[in-house]
Amino acid sequence: MRVLFIYPNLNAQIGFNYGVAFLSAVLRRHGHITRLLNVNEDLGYPLDLERIAGDVKAFSPDLVGFSVVSNQFRCALEIGRAIRDHTDAPFVCGGVHVTMAPHEVLETGIFDYACLGEGEEALLELANALEVHGDTTKIPNIWMKRDGMVIKNRVRPFTPLESLPPKDYEIFDFQKMIDAKNGWVGAMVSRGCPFRCNYCFNHRLVDIYRKDTGIPRSRLGYLRRHSVKEVIGELEYLLGQYTGIKVFIFDDDLFTLERDYLQEFCQAYERRIAVPFVCNAHVKVFDHAIARSLKRANCRIVKFGLESGSERIRREVLNRPMTNHAIMNAFRAAHDHQLHTSAFVMIGLPDETTEDVFATIDLLAAIRPGRFRWSIFFPYPGTVAYEMAEERDLIDFQKMRTLTNFTEESCLDFGEAHNLLIDKLARAFPWFVNARSNPSSSTVYRGLVGEIEGMDRTGWEKVKGTIRSRDQEISSSLAKAGKEHYAIRYNNFMGVRSDWFDL
Repeated sequence: MRVLFIYPNLNAQIGFNYGVAFLSAVLRRHGHITRLLNVNEDLGYPLDLERIAGDVKAFSPDLVGFSVVSNQFRCALEIGRAIRDHTDAPFVCGGVHVTMAPHEVLETGIFDYACLGEGEEALLELANALEVHGDTTKIPNIWMKRDGMVIKNRVRPFTPLESLPPKDYEIFDFQKMIDAKNGWVGAMVSRGCPFRCNYCFNHRLVDIYRKDTGIPRSRLGYLRRHSVKEVIGELEYLLGQYTGIKVFIFDDDLFTLERDYLQEFCQAYERRIAVPFVCNAHVKVFDHAIARSLKRANCRIVKFGLESGSERIRREVLNRPMTNHAIMNAFRAAHDHQLHTSAFVMIGLPDETTEDVFATIDLLAAIRPGRFRWSIFFPYPGTVAYEMAEERDLIDFQKMRTLTNFTEESCLDFGEAHNLLIDKLARAFPWFVNARSNPSSSTVYRGLVGEIEGMDRTGWEKVKGTIRSRDQEISSSLAKAGKEHYAIRYNNFMGVRSDWFDL
């Protein structure tokens, strides 16, 4: 069977789709033929419906699989409608959005099947059944609509990672992706996360599997890791197969969770892999011993999710009950071992006040990470945070359907004053942090912040498009004078400290 994957990833960072890589590998292992349309303008494949339709027709698929997150669902619908007349193949849609909102997906009338949860075994079973014109109505993880009724099949237990074949890199133009990302290559050693943050889908996914399988949470096996031997072998394969790899980025939700595994990994990585790496950590699972191991293994950046500088927001809205003291200790440990640090923060959260926003700015000013990334809260369907925003009547659903990312605008309506503050921070966040830190340059940025804080909506709309270029000019001048500061680097939502510009 010929299976075509379509991955809409527009107006977003270039991302390697681990799900598609595993799905394709499983299908190929069992004799199916696969191809991917990786729709991303930075890879030279924009949302050109005529081109997409032509590629679909040329491949002549027997099954078309869409991999979709909520921000890209509108694009998937647009593509689906455009190619319906060019293929008789059934459409199956999978991904986080489908798992959280399967009814919405099927009600569109575009997709014949919805794949909930992990899809490796389900998609293989679906492809095998379609190939022999068999029954597809009883496949675990697969929902469909028949005669106006939705057939809901339970999910099967989580797939043991050791049962999966190596990821299929061939389906991607992987060398092109490496070059487009300047040698930064994503990798993963695990699946799952032990925390239940309100804005994340992990808690809902666990609840679905617990309910459908009847297996207690403690025995679900949601947290799984590839063996260190397997991970190192995969990295060596990539280094031998492709050129220009400069850094590996481990995208695991919590890379440092298991100390014994981390120690084994760091020792193996130090011996066998020559390029540096980047990983995610949690302030509750990070100390000097972990920092020391990471540094010895050539870790370049440790990334922490802080989300808010307000302990109240973290506790009551995000379900991340960690203290600012714990955050400061984690960053101090990383900095003591000369690790570059990165902090993730969010603005535009339900129940967030102006004071909460500035608490986030003050926390960044206090811990002085090497870089930080800011995003705007997006209410993902199915999450607790979505329900909170909906209950408070904050969601502009029409605007929500138009957003393709969570870095440019908010789809929550807090009233004009707070909406305007969020919009200003979305463009000039580092200016606010600089104004409250970095004594050598704070005077400059206090003036800039005062300037934009005093603008009404009309005045702000006239200048906000110039912020990035102004930031570059100011940063260049301060850097020449040797004055430390944060500047917008690499993308429009990252602030990098000037002493780390050359990283």
